[in-house]
Amino acid sequence: MKRLIALLCSLLAAIGLTACDYFALRELEPGVSTAMDVRDRLGKPGTEWKNDDGSVTWEYSRQPEGTQCYMVTIGPDGVLRSIDQVLNEKGFARIQRGMTGNEVRRILGRPASEQYLALAGETVWNWRIESPPPASDPTFFTVHFNNDGRVVKTTRNTEYRGG
Repeated sequence: MKRLIALLCSLLAAIGLTACDYFALRELEPGVSTAMDVRDRLGKPGTEWKNDDGSVTWEYSRQPEGTQCYMVTIGPDGVLRSIDQVLNEKGFARIQRGMTGNEVRRILGRPASEQYLALAGETVWNWRIESPPPASDPTFFTVHFNNDGRVVKTTRNTEYRGG
């Protein structure tokens, strides 16, 4: 059975789906699972963020094709504290004017894309997010930075596909 699930996960990963996260995350329990359990199920994190209390937060971004970014916090005792999918309204609301890129990245994880818009004089970072129902076109949360690298605004956009 495990072999079938592994094969299914490989197939889904190849087409950009994160169904395997569903199975892996169900096996992890805050207060019980260890850092080793997390690595066994989710792999090596993309980024490790050290926290003031001695804990560490591991970033598991599913960008650029996925719509999730999991921030997994491990306590100084090596036990899982929390798993948060941060690409949601709560996460977006935390992005404030004047923040730096590092502060934004710490909240939302690695963006799907970054580009400089010369005419606007700003850099934009895009995160692919869940499309609002009933749409299925790719939707993005965008953070706009000025030339000083500070947030000036956030927007959302959808890439409408004809059909």
